[in-house]
Amino acid sequence: MEKTSEKNTAAFTHLSTLSQYIIPFGNYIFPLIIWTNYKDKSEFADHHGKQALNFQLSLLLYTLILALIAIPIFVTVFLQNLPLEAVFNDDDFVIRNFNIQANIGILSVGITAVVLFGVLKFVEFFLVIYASIKASNGELYKYPITIPFIK
Repeated sequence: MEKTSEKNTAAFTHLSTLSQYIIPFGNYIFPLIIWTNYKDKSEFADHHGKQALNFQLSLLLYTLILALIAIPIFVTVFLQNLPLEAVFNDDDFVIRNFNIQANIGILSVGITAVVLFGVLKFVEFFLVIYASIKASNGELYKYPITIPFIK
């Protein structure tokens, strides 16, 4: 049975990942600080600290993959429809004859990547809350879709 302080530390480790909405990279910095301070003192806090960090690193990897899919697609479609005389002659940028039907296949892949990113961020929020509740109840929790970077 874990002590109340261990449960609180583990729950706070998970909740500290939500600091990303206020402080850039707070979802890595604060759990890392908490985990490094408590990993030798409590096996329970060590487990939850590793889970929180592994989940955030996995989400970073998934986000980078989705960005590497979506960004080149949208840039390519935009540049294909950009009138070059506007670039070279310093004219107004008026996109004429934009043919979305010719690009619908590639655009649907880009849009799917953007939607998946949104779903990933939405699910992340609720999984962090769920993990913190599990930790505060003294239960071990393992995030789904997590790559174990830290073992």
